Amino acid sequence: MPEKRTMANLALVGFMGCGKSTVGRQVARELGFEFVDTDQLIEDRAGMPIPEIFASEGEAAFRVLEKEVVASLANQTGRVIATGGGAVMNPDNFANLKTHALVICLWASAETLHERTRHQSHRPLLQQEDPLGTIREILKERGPVYKQADVIINTELRPQREVAAQVRHQFQESSCT
Repeated sequence: MPEKRTMANLALVGFMGCGKSTVGRQVARELGFEFVDTDQLIEDRAGMPIPEIFASEGEAAFRVLEKEVVASLANQTGRVIATGGGAVMNPDNFANLKTHALVICLWASAETLHERTRHQSHRPLLQQEDPLGTIREILKERGPVYKQADVIINTELRPQREVAAQVRHQFQESSCT
């Protein structure tokens, strides 16, 4: 991190199923922070679940809501923010998060992500004929953006508590420098 930033929050980015919500909740408890899930905030704002937003309004409308929600978090402090998997594909969202948060990417292979998400019907981007192929394609597109995070943590074959401890450690280290 070349420039000095205020780390008032911690933002978790990465593909769906990488552990942002479960790890985020645990880290928030341990830090005494509030856990915020951007997808939940979008659903609250829209008054409907994300699959309904995709079905009735389309992905573009969802992304507009997502950008509004991410921007609304900029003036808050003491938050662990779990973003939707595609949130950082919008450069404005990524830049916004980096103004107030340490951005940590949780990473896992396409095969692991498929195994973690294959029985989840609330994942509209994976309701395809070949969900593993879809995950591979999306990861190929998003990977270079995810790698712009301040820290990348591999979640493969690691217990949630270990990943959470590493996330917490990284945040505490960044806050001390």
